[in-house]
Order: sequence, then C-alpha cells, then structure tokens
Amino acid sequence: QVQLVESGGGLVQAGGSLRLSCAASGGTFSRYVMGWFRQAPGKEREFVAGIGWSAISTYADSVKGRFTISRDNAKNTVYLQMNSLKPEDTAVYYCAAKTRAGVVPTGRMWDYWGQGTQVTVSS
Repeated sequence: QVQLVESGGGLVQAGGSLRLSCAASGGTFSRYVMGWFRQAPGKEREFVAGIGWSAISTYADSVKGRFTISRDNAKNTVYLQMNSLKPEDTAVYYCAAKTRAGVVPTGRMWDYWGQGTQVTVSS
C-alpha cells in the first residue's frame, strides 16, 4: 500500500509561482509512475502532468511551458513546479501513483491518491 502526502499549496497572485511536493511511503517509489491531477469547484478532475520510471514527463496542454514535474527517487518525492500561475489554475491538486507503465490522463487508471492540497491564484 502506498501513502501519498501533498504539501506546498497556498494563495499566490497571478504570475507567481508555487512548488508542490508529494511524499510517498510504502512500496518501491522508483517503480511507480507519478502524476498530478487537479479539480476546480464544479468541474471534473483533470490531468495536469505525469512522469514515468525513466523520468519522461507528459503535460496537459493548459500547463505546458509553465509547469514542470520532476521526481527524486532518493527522497521518494515528486514535485510540481508551477510558474506564471493564472486564476484558472485555482484548484485542489492531487498527487497520484500507478503501478503499470505509462502516463495516462484517465484518473481511474491510477492506483493511489493523496488527500490533495489547495492552490488559489488571485487576479
């Protein structure tokens, strides 16, 4: 069983930056595909970014060029660096892990989820 704990959310002005962290425990971190999703009020959960075993990353079009996902296998942690934030980035951000290879944008294909961290971007 894998436990995921997110941190780093908060309130930031438009154009600002935040870095989210997700610490994993249980299992072998390096063997998990890791990802970030988000859910805004009244909207469905959406894929943000994912990173595979070989550190190849995939991004949603809405965040390409602004967000960067990375992983530190020695620290069992995945990060999401968010720059040039916009009010539409406001959401609860969730860390997720999956055991099978490949980053996929479909949430139900992911095996483990964190509790989420709130990101609010003011205009």
